[in-house]
Order: sequence, then structure tokens, then C-alpha cells
Amino acid sequence: MDQIRSFIAIELPGDLKVQLEHLEEQLKANKQPWVKWVSPGSIHLTLKFLGSVPVDKTGEINGAIAEAVLGIAPFQLKVEGLGVFPNPRMVQVAWAGVSGEIEKLERLQERIDTSLSELGFTPESRPFTPHLTIARIKSQASPDERIRFGQLIADTKFTACTIGVDGISLMKSQLSREGAIYSRISLTKLVL
Repeated sequence: MDQIRSFIAIELPGDLKVQLEHLEEQLKANKQPWVKWVSPGSIHLTLKFLGSVPVDKTGEINGAIAEAVLGIAPFQLKVEGLGVFPNPRMVQVAWAGVSGEIEKLERLQERIDTSLSELGFTPESRPFTPHLTIARIKSQASPDERIRFGQLIADTKFTACTIGVDGISLMKSQLSREGAIYSRISLTKLVL
């Protein structure tokens, strides 16, 4: 049976991707060969990672997404600020922050998680922390390099824009040597 690696996400508008590209160019000027940058065209807000799923299960997944979004109206999010996971002394991931109507976003993510658990997907064990991953630190980075990169992120100001969320995408992820290639399988619109 054919499988696809998939996840559920909010796709970003083109103007935000351009702003993220400028941000990455600014940060790359510090020349860190141990940083793997996420292509701005691939950045998205993940709501749930599904992993490998049978192709013929995508219809059920779309049904679960449609059920989860019932009664949730389109809402606004703001992308601003930068941060790191897990902490500035041991940086593994750098991200752009997400604020705005977070309570609606959290409710949407929780409802997606609940709907998909009914299809056998394991509910998330970690709290949902909305963010846009912009870089990952390679394993060979030294502790000092991680700290310096954490400081660079802390010292960099970033205010992008407000985005309207009016749809949720089921995405396909294909792994390649250059990194993951994402494509939309389906889009479910938010309507009251």
C-alpha cells in the first residue's frame, strides 16, 4: 500500500515568505556553517505531524479536518519576534514567533488533534507552541557556537506582518538530499 509522509499546517502568504527570506539573509551574514536554514518557501505553521499514512486514508483525514474546523471563523495571527528551542545555551532550533488570536489557533489545533485521535493518530504529548522554524543547528555545532547563535537570535529584532488564517492544509512531505519538499494535498476552508 502506498504511503505518504504528511502533516497538517497553515500555509503562509508570499509577502511573509519574502520577509522571512530577508531575515535569513541578514542572519546568514554571520557565516555559521553548522546552521541548516529552512527555505523560506517551505516555512509553514505546523498544527499536527502525521508521519507516514496510507494514501487511501487521506479522505478520512480530510473529513476529520473538516469536522475540526466547524464553527471556527477565519482569524488573524501576527508573526513577530525570534526565539530558540530548547533554550539560548543549547540552541537546536531557531524560530519566528506567532501571536495574535492565539486562543483560536490553540482551539483549532486541539480540535484537529482530537478529531485525528479518533482515526488512530496519537494525540500530542507536548503542549502546542505555535512558531515558524527558520533554522536547525547541526549536531557538530559546539556548545560555544550554539550560545553565540542563541545570542544572535536574541539580539535580532523581527516584525513581519499580520496574516489572515482562513484555511488549513493537509500537506505532503517528500524527503530529498536538499531537504524536504512540501506540496498541498488539500485545503479545508474555515467558515462559521
